Amino acid sequence: MKVVGLTGGIATGKSTVGRRLVALGWPVIDADQVAREVVAPGQPALEELVSLMGDGILGEDGALDRDAMRARITTDPEARRLLESVTHPAIVGRILERLQALAVAGTAIAVVDAALMVETGSYRNYPELIVVTCEEATQLKRLMARDGMDEAGARRLIATQLPLADKEAVATHVIRNDADTATLMRRVDEVAEALAGEA
Repeated sequence: MKVVGLTGGIATGKSTVGRRLVALGWPVIDADQVAREVVAPGQPALEELVSLMGDGILGEDGALDRDAMRARITTDPEARRLLESVTHPAIVGRILERLQALAVAGTAIAVVDAALMVETGSYRNYPELIVVTCEEATQLKRLMARDGMDEAGARRLIATQLPLADKEAVATHVIRNDADTATLMRRVDEVAEALAGEA
């Protein structure tokens, strides 16, 4: 089974690309969804985070307060390091379980979609890497519109990830998303066709 990595900066259109690949019949494992699963109430990763960071990271319902955690990691590098040291091994383990199940089922191509694939170095696990990118001004505008953030907050959040140029540098396939949706879909289809041919 060929396993393809999919990544990109926040608000570049990576999720849209992932949905298109699903529509083409490719299974896509969304690391963000897996990340939510591993910190669900009762999961060992959440219990470890509370022991390291205190119960201030929890909402009233006992679940991880994602907004509070996001705000904390954008201003506190140590909090970010702690979060990643606990969650990344749990996420990787669960993704590997799903890939093994797909391989056993005879899947030809599977995709792992992860925002921080280049930052964590996990992109090296995939022989092919799709990077979704766009102009920085476009990224900023989309993030502000999508999340209702002011410019300063959006810039801080973008700064927690590697520059888009660094991600493009390790890509085997770059999908630029500065035009309309139809243009993006055509480019995704081109990349998918190339990867399917190689598989």
